[in-house]
Amino acid sequence: MASVYTVGDQEEWSSQTNYASWAERYNFSLGDVLVFKYVKGQHNVYEVTEDTFRSCDASSGVVAKYESGEDQVALNEVKRYWFICNIAGHCLGGMRFGIQVKDGNNFTNSTDGAPHPPIEQTPSVNSCTSERWKAIENFIPFGLLLFNYYF
Repeated sequence: MASVYTVGDQEEWSSQTNYASWAERYNFSLGDVLVFKYVKGQHNVYEVTEDTFRSCDASSGVVAKYESGEDQVALNEVKRYWFICNIAGHCLGGMRFGIQVKDGNNFTNSTDGAPHPPIEQTPSVNSCTSERWKAIENFIPFGLLLFNYYF
């Protein structure tokens, strides 16, 4: 039986969601449907090739474009699907993900049966910010200790 998935769940298709983590929670099967919900004009959805996914350059490798704000993508092939937002900076900022769609009755890795490396998500630009905060958080107690000592 086919399932319908809202991409990003409650966060929907936005720049605030970790789509790699979202996609890992589900097993997508032939006939399932992805629903991309977003404010029309603020985002879009491009189904792309793996090279375009990795580069975030949609000047080539675009399989399909969706721009309605309530896009439904039927997963009608057993294959890897790659999706990006093509609004400037959004793909590089993390609005992209890849999934493997399997036949509900036959759990092969791909249409050709050959093994493929796992889908690696490129960290979003915002991930650097969180790493910086972790470093800063480690020094805050030391700074407070010095402040209290001198004042």
